[in-house]
Amino acid sequence: MTCAKTQEFLAREKIESITQVNAKKTVLSEKEALEIVSQVDEVYAAKGRKVIHLDLRKEKPDKATLRGILLGPTGNLRAPTLRIGRKLVVGFDPETYQKVFSS
Repeated sequence: MTCAKTQEFLAREKIESITQVNAKKTVLSEKEALEIVSQVDEVYAAKGRKVIHLDLRKEKPDKATLRGILLGPTGNLRAPTLRIGRKLVVGFDPETYQKVFSS
């Protein structure tokens, strides 16, 4: 489970979260996911071995593109999702986590 891998990564790197939401108990819909994206400058989305990076200061992806990378098959925000300042990371990819947390 990728959420468990995320927890392991954060513990190993001694990174504490300020706010943590259980995605099984608190479901974030498409509307809420798009609202979160409106508050960030960059989005990293990991799906399998592929990582998509969007620089929202330069790119203006349409809603269909954002839905494709943010939402799971249920239509809700995929887990794990981390917000680090003005960056949003969706899915688990250890290299992306290292990059985002070290910048």
